[in-house]
Amino acid sequence: MNKKKLLLAIVSFAFVLISCSTKDSKKEGQTFDTKMGKRLANYAKVELTADLSSLSVNQKEILTILFDASDIIDEIFWYQTYGDKEALYNKIKDENTLKYVNINYGPWDRLKENTSFVEGIYKKPEGSNLYPHDITYVEFENLNDIEKYNPYTILRRNELGGLQTIPYHKAYNEKLEKIAQLLNTAATKTNNANFKEYLSSRADALLSDDFYKSDIAWMKMKNNTIDIIIGPIEDTEDRLFWTKTTYQSMVLIKDKKSSEDLEKYSLLLPYLQKNLPVDPKYITDIQGKLSDIMVYNVIYCKGFWNAGSKKIAITLPKDGQVQLKVGSRKLQFKNVMEAKFEKILKPISGLLIDKEQQKHVKFQAFFENTMFYEIGSALGLNNTIKGETVRNALAENYNIIEESKNDILSLFFITKLYEMGELSQGDIMDNYVTYMADIFRSVRFGISNDQGVANVMRFNYFEKEGAFTRDKKTGTYSVNFDNMKSAMLKLAEEILTIQGEGDYIAAKKLIDQNGYIKDDLLNDLYRIQYKHIPKDICFIQGKSLLDL
Repeated sequence: MNKKKLLLAIVSFAFVLISCSTKDSKKEGQTFDTKMGKRLANYAKVELTADLSSLSVNQKEILTILFDASDIIDEIFWYQTYGDKEALYNKIKDENTLKYVNINYGPWDRLKENTSFVEGIYKKPEGSNLYPHDITYVEFENLNDIEKYNPYTILRRNELGGLQTIPYHKAYNEKLEKIAQLLNTAATKTNNANFKEYLSSRADALLSDDFYKSDIAWMKMKNNTIDIIIGPIEDTEDRLFWTKTTYQSMVLIKDKKSSEDLEKYSLLLPYLQKNLPVDPKYITDIQGKLSDIMVYNVIYCKGFWNAGSKKIAITLPKDGQVQLKVGSRKLQFKNVMEAKFEKILKPISGLLIDKEQQKHVKFQAFFENTMFYEIGSALGLNNTIKGETVRNALAENYNIIEESKNDILSLFFITKLYEMGELSQGDIMDNYVTYMADIFRSVRFGISNDQGVANVMRFNYFEKEGAFTRDKKTGTYSVNFDNMKSAMLKLAEEILTIQGEGDYIAAKKLIDQNGYIKDDLLNDLYRIQYKHIPKDICFIQGKSLLDL
């Protein structure tokens, strides 16, 4: 398995010279003759533009203010993930290396397990810059301060060399004060009462680290055209204790028509939950309120969400108490999905999907598959039949099994909705073939993380069940609909049963039997590399692109 990981890591290098900058969107020449050129080529450039002609003068002013607030968020995230950005810049003389530093927010490659690509800089600290770099587990455990577990504190050494906690609103006070002022200014310019309330409460939250009220206010917004998600949200930058959150900001324009089209699916969530393909004894009612499903176009992205690989969807808020009170919202980023579909998924499909089935690889199917993956993350099982949480029961296997559950349930939900007549615009075969093609897009990220292992598990499980065939002469794959449907139901039942029973041994067995890369798949990943197909996208963004 380690050998497979090593070989797959080699596949991570590719292809065309790319620049990602907020100022320069000119096309650049291609080069494949330098290591940094190959790294840069992993990212296809995408301009974040949108038709803002329907916005009022005040709304456009609000956007410029939100862009300015996002730029300050970017500065905070740089400090959290690396430290002194300017000192790093001064070490780098090569222009391409500097471009790649900006994509990764530091000298560590986020597509290659955070390995360093800058000479003289080595392994990324597990806790980024959220803890002292020399902190030990023993020190952390011995620190008699409950605030050490707070997701909104950093740890630093005091005058005596011991550890102390500092709240975010104090550690980053000067910058947060500026952001709060900008959000309050934006609030005075909107006529939307709910948006005004959210902006004002979010400004207060950034200065107190209490985000509950602003999360509730955000969930109350239903009819706003402009939106901004801003603050410390994701905790994956903290790989030491997986506790501390980092700052990010995303300015969005709502696609109201697409959002309205998806409203009916929120109402179907209880039905889908009750009809999960598993023994009813494992099924419980949905906890909390129903979820919203809304579609947006991203027009500005800063901080953690702009670092490395870009999100195509997310479920917010993450606070479980907020979800119990008002539910959650599933955000679909349509223009980001379109970019990944056109620049990555379609070229991969042209290479690896059977010529007769390529007509089934469609954006609408990709959009639906992604949407129901997010729904899968909200449905399913949280507790075993013994009352223990699934997370605790499966321990280190939990994330892989949970990712596998989300992936496989997306196909189950789509199949169910076609059978119910709730999905009827396309062909269910579009979803199945696009789902198959997307496995290749996802598995390129390797098996160094839980999502990667889950991707490979699906592929190997489907292969064993005859869900697809591979033509040895052409190296292309064909989906067998009936077998894939059968395999999907079988895998979904197996995963849900493992979660319902809290069966640690069965979870480990499923992972061990399927979570590795075989030679044929590895060779196909090399073929993708040879065709210079990028792995992800980077944003060209700024006010000038939107005539602001």
